[in-house]
Amino acid sequence: MKICICCSLTFTKEVLALADKLKELGYEPLMPNGVVNRLIEQPDFDPVKAKTTTNAVRNHIDKVRKADAILVCNYDKKGISGYIGANTFIEIAAAHYHRKPIFALNPLPDQPYINDEIQSFGIKVLNGDLTRLEK
Repeated sequence: MKICICCSLTFTKEVLALADKLKELGYEPLMPNGVVNRLIEQPDFDPVKAKTTTNAVRNHIDKVRKADAILVCNYDKKGISGYIGANTFIEIAAAHYHRKPIFALNPLPDQPYINDEIQSFGIKVLNGDLTRLEK
């Protein structure tokens, strides 16, 4: 089963480790190119330039479309538990549009500007337990 990982680039180290666990469980993880290439670790990292030059949004939504499901890796960031950033929210919406199952690694955040939407997308929260993924 192909599972597309959606996350903030801030979580690169965590996501690379999580991808290894998914492989051990028999999944084929599809990761953001920025994670695979560890863009955030580059000394001159500029998020806008990176997204523009790599066509990041379109490329990752293509991975969402090709996957059987998506896994939102929503760790704590900016004082928000289970943070979901703008790109990840776009990817969740794309998965919803393509009728893909949506899983969140951790409980959903309290982010007022997206609360209604993320509550309406039928996201299954795994509470950190990858064995709760449905094949």
